[in-house]
Amino acid sequence: MSSTIAASSPADRASGLSARYARALYDLADERKQLDQTVNEISALGTLISDSAPLRQLIASRSIDAAEGARAMEAVLAGQGFSDLVRHFIGTAIMNRRLRDLPELISGFASYVAAKRGIITADVASAHPLTDTQRAQLAARLAEAGYGRVTISETVDPSLLGGLVVKIGSKLYDTSLKSRLQRLRFVMKGAA
Repeated sequence: MSSTIAASSPADRASGLSARYARALYDLADERKQLDQTVNEISALGTLISDSAPLRQLIASRSIDAAEGARAMEAVLAGQGFSDLVRHFIGTAIMNRRLRDLPELISGFASYVAAKRGIITADVASAHPLTDTQRAQLAARLAEAGYGRVTISETVDPSLLGGLVVKIGSKLYDTSLKSRLQRLRFVMKGAA
């Protein structure tokens, strides 16, 4: 398959380092019939890293060489019960001097899997946490707009005052009260 054709598929939209690692791990896990397990473990590893300050320090450290980093991560992964496939993948990334890129590799893998499965992520910012009803209505509206299967990633931003800011890929839908007030202020300045 030529690189231009591969780059045009939805799962290959991400480029660079994380896309290459994601594609390799995805293909290997699929070949070994361990795809769902691998997806769950990589997600769990992302959570483990975000919840552990010492692990984040290990990853960010410039003073640790590849062999030390590999031994430390192997101990953590083995202690947490990660599969041989995931442990070998992380070990290979570290030996390629990619320890500091581990969070990017994890998020790249999640994006790659979502794209392969036809799942779109909508980053939603709201002034207050969404209720279950609001979340369901938003998902339904996005499906009506042609986005199909959507996963909603929520953040709360009190400065929005009300409404939502929804980002899907490169598209931004801003219905926040803050944005409406800014537009009104701009129009009123022009009228004066």
